[in-house]
Amino acid sequence: MLRVIDLFLSLLGLFLGFPVLLFIYFIGLFDTGSPLFLQERVGRNKTPFTLVKFRTMNVDTASVASHLASSTSITKLGSFLRRTKLDELPQLWNVLKGEMSLVGPRPNLFNQDDLIREREQLNVYSVRPGITGLAQVNEIDMSTPKLLAQTDAKMISDMSVLNYFKYISQTVVGKGSGDRVKK
Repeated sequence: MLRVIDLFLSLLGLFLGFPVLLFIYFIGLFDTGSPLFLQERVGRNKTPFTLVKFRTMNVDTASVASHLASSTSITKLGSFLRRTKLDELPQLWNVLKGEMSLVGPRPNLFNQDDLIREREQLNVYSVRPGITGLAQVNEIDMSTPKLLAQTDAKMISDMSVLNYFKYISQTVVGKGSGDRVKK
């Protein structure tokens, strides 16, 4: 049932949000010259997939988890996109392709060994990763691997249509601050 909702909402979001996506892409050309950010992430059953987002950091920023990146790498447009969570909009394409869900554990990088170990122990990789979820609306990010994995596992075990829409609604109204970066 949730996959059908994912398909419907991602199609609707891409269709209705197309002018916004196009506008951000165009502005991003002037900001970094490369408005899309593509990065290999860990998907369901630890299958790799290419996550697509709007670029929020300089092009030459190292490919590390956000909490390990320097805040000086974030562009002015990137700061706005992160604050409003508009940098996540292109991930609707990942949802449409079946690589992600709107709600699920945030997909990590393959080099985040501690988080991978914690998530494997709790079977978190049995579901599609998501754009938002319980951890995101509670400001729990990848800098605390054990807590994040535990929160992800709780979200998975308590998942329902009601919780699915609750996490989406909380994200849309601005609950949670997104991934931290080093000051």
